[in-house]
Amino acid sequence: MGILVTGGDGYIGWPTALRIADRTDDRVILVDNLARRDWVEEVGSVSATPVAGVDDRLAAAREVHDLHNLSFVEGDLTERSFVDELLRVHEPDAVVHAAAQPSAPYSQINGERANYTQHNNLQATRNLAFGLHENDLGDTHLIETTTTGIYGAPEFPIPEGGATMEHGGERDEVPFPNMGGSYYHATKGLDAQNLRLANQQFGLPISDVRTAITYGTETPETAADDRLATRFDFDYYFGTVAHRFCAQAVAGYPVTVYGKGEQRKPFVSLEDAVEGLTRLALIDPDDRPDDHTVYNQVTRAISIVEVATTIADVASEFGLDVAVEHFENPRDEDETHKMEIDNSRYAELIGGGRQSFESGVRDILATLTDHETTITAHEDRFLPGVLTDGAD
Repeated sequence: MGILVTGGDGYIGWPTALRIADRTDDRVILVDNLARRDWVEEVGSVSATPVAGVDDRLAAAREVHDLHNLSFVEGDLTERSFVDELLRVHEPDAVVHAAAQPSAPYSQINGERANYTQHNNLQATRNLAFGLHENDLGDTHLIETTTTGIYGAPEFPIPEGGATMEHGGERDEVPFPNMGGSYYHATKGLDAQNLRLANQQFGLPISDVRTAITYGTETPETAADDRLATRFDFDYYFGTVAHRFCAQAVAGYPVTVYGKGEQRKPFVSLEDAVEGLTRLALIDPDDRPDDHTVYNQVTRAISIVEVATTIADVASEFGLDVAVEHFENPRDEDETHKMEIDNSRYAELIGGGRQSFESGVRDILATLTDHETTITAHEDRFLPGVLTDGAD
């Protein structure tokens, strides 16, 4: 028995696995096909922070944190036979499913990437759900990181999960419609639907963790040794807006805000995201919900222009003179959207936010200034461009 962390080589999955392993004596099994490393290389970029190989990471975890309960299995979750064997051998008490192709821009490059993203993400989740059911692991807690992008940007306040629908004088609670704006976001909306079915049809306890835009370079566990560092992507395809802006600041670029930039987006720190997933993975079975429970893993909504100005202000502490410039918005979006999103269930889970955006930016810039050469060598990746295989 133990806990599986899929996507265990990834930005969120790796520090989550470390924290879980630190808080339990049970075996923690990382599962990954290492594809994220290939995707970033494919778009001509690299992680700003050097990412050690899996063997070196595990050795460092043992040496630095005395974690002897971590192990790694390399495999592809889209292969059903692999998933079945994985579950039969390890019989996990919980599965933290953080494996996915996570980039909306990558999924939009062309039909090939859209198909790959949808097959990869949806097949993996279905295989896990059916694998648990068909291998008599119906009590295993399945925790998936979906995304707040499922909700899109409605004008009304976003609930934590479903929505109330009224028609013909009758009202009912219904699943929130899939309003994501990319082929990647569509996979997470469909995952949410499949998770709901897995709960209804198989009785699997499901935690659907809708993770916001995540920022940060480290947690206390990963900061303890360079070999434990998690990845930090800053390119157009895999770098989130806050990470790209911070990398632009370090490279001496103006921070590029599209349009007015007054539209608010949901954010959560890496520290808070890791804490939430860890608490769900280790929650007592008597305390966890038995249904399909949605957690909006977000601590606050921040406007894009506030993200930019905050980064510029904090950058001055590092001797960086950062300009904020507005450019014509290539996206069709409301540049003044005032997002409101309920996160009461998630806030109760972690006890409120643990790291502010300003503090997170300070940590990011402290890390990135040590890797300025890597960023400037790939500064052309701040914008979309030709991929290494020639597909544009």
